[in-house]
Amino acid sequence: MKEEYIITAYTENHIGMLNRITIIFTRRKVNIESLTVSESAIKGISKFTIVVHSTAEQAEKIVKQIEKQVEVLKAFYHNNDEMIYQEIALYKVSTKALTAGNKIETLVRKHNARILEITDEYTVIEKTGHNDETQEFFDELNEFKVMQFIRSGRVAITRSPIERLSQFLAERDSMLA
Repeated sequence: MKEEYIITAYTENHIGMLNRITIIFTRRKVNIESLTVSESAIKGISKFTIVVHSTAEQAEKIVKQIEKQVEVLKAFYHNNDEMIYQEIALYKVSTKALTAGNKIETLVRKHNARILEITDEYTVIEKTGHNDETQEFFDELNEFKVMQFIRSGRVAITRSPIERLSQFLAERDSMLA
């Protein structure tokens, strides 16, 4: 049965790595719902966080294919319950709409959002949360005609107190010693 999985891959930071990883999904006809790449806690190592809807077997096969890439140290897949995750969304609305009453301010407080910038023409609001939370805020805020909207890819860490990559590297190093 298909469900949402978060695939994390730790790689050396090399040109073309993103392309090689995304091709693995394309070949298996698995759509990437969200993709975020950033530095990891280990200097020189990038962390890919990829959200897909697939079966556990598909996710496992994709992880194995990712690990075949020379620059990949290790890849994992998790379901949402095993991860803590967030997204960030930015909303631009007319400053006139903000100052016309207190409805937008009430929405900002209700949704634990924050105002980032106010100019004469527009106001930028930030909201972090899960996809459904940022979408709900958009839907309510759009009553005031959202001028621009953007949502980031997912950022996620495991609920486990041990970083699996660090554990993998420690085990690998002890076998090499």
